[in-house]
Amino acid sequence: MQPNNVPPYAPQGQPVQGYGGAPVAAPQKQGVSTGLIMGLVVSLLLFVAAASFGAWAFMSRQDYKSNSDAKSAAAVKAANDTQKKQLEAEFAEKEKSPLKSYTAPTASGSVKIVYPKTWSAYVSEAPDSSNMVDGSFYPDFVPSLTGKNNYYLRVQISNTTYRSAVDSFTSLAKQGKVTVAAYAPEQVKTATPGVRIDGQIDAQKKGAMVILPLRDKTIKIWTENESAISDFNNIVLKNLTYLP
Repeated sequence: MQPNNVPPYAPQGQPVQGYGGAPVAAPQKQGVSTGLIMGLVVSLLLFVAAASFGAWAFMSRQDYKSNSDAKSAAAVKAANDTQKKQLEAEFAEKEKSPLKSYTAPTASGSVKIVYPKTWSAYVSEAPDSSNMVDGSFYPDFVPSLTGKNNYYLRVQISNTTYRSAVDSFTSLAKQGKVTVAAYAPEQVKTATPGVRIDGQIDAQKKGAMVILPLRDKTIKIWTENESAISDFNNIVLKNLTYLP
């Protein structure tokens, strides 16, 4: 006989009878917790998000560093180029001094032309020709007078009348290709005023020209090269003298 306090044995597959004959439920296997699974999923998502953000931040920083270095290099180059141009301009200005000058014969009004020493001059003096004085000025050396060169400075003292010289620009002024304004030389207080013409002074050339009456003659001073306008204004015209 089995002791009363020992559960009876039941064959496999049959319920065990409890005390008093009541069946006893078979033990159940424990499943994985749903909360644990959700926690793992959330942790994995957070890890992926953090890793992605870290990668993005790193790439952004590298891109910013690369762009920043490129911009810094470009800024340094621009600053160096600007300084170089400034130094070259200052050197070019210093090279113009001391200034040189040409003075026409007394019969031609003793017109004195002052110009940078970096320019060369070719001047023809022919008292019996229509142009008593005909001068051309250009940096370093004067190129062929028969070529299509835009001279830095031209000077003519002619036997033509002042009125005819001015009237030759009337058509261009009406077309708006040139502007005409009164002009009085700064250094010759007793001179009769003339005109200054800016624009298309020739069919193929732009520049500036001053036409002045000189008794029965006419003075024409002009530049055919727009890069010489500053020297034309600040050196040539500023220092122009003659006997009216």
